[in-house]
Amino acid sequence: VQLVESGGGLVQPGGSLRLSCTASGFTFNRYGMSWYRQAPGKEREWVATISHSGSSTNYDNSVKGRFTVSRDNSKKTIYMQMNSLESQDTAVYYCYVWVFRDYWGQGTQVTVSS
Repeated sequence: VQLVESGGGLVQPGGSLRLSCTASGFTFNRYGMSWYRQAPGKEREWVATISHSGSSTNYDNSVKGRFTVSRDNSKKTIYMQMNSLESQDTAVYYCYVWVFRDYWGQGTQVTVSS
């Protein structure tokens, strides 16, 4: 199993970014997937989850209404559109899947700063 994130960067408060996570090594359309983030000096925290089909999503309250997770099973990729970014969103963002054990991507840095 391999997960590769991309799309992070530096953005001003109020700006937007779209993260991507491309997967390989498992039957992608059978597994729900999640985004987590880890801010400096803090523990990794759950952000959002999307079901295997994409029909169901869940979000942490801190991002609800601002972030949208989606997936394209034909491309074995999930996305997270992040709008109205705040300084508190600064973190390394990780893609996660459980396929008989935990798998994590390498992470992509998101920095929200003026």
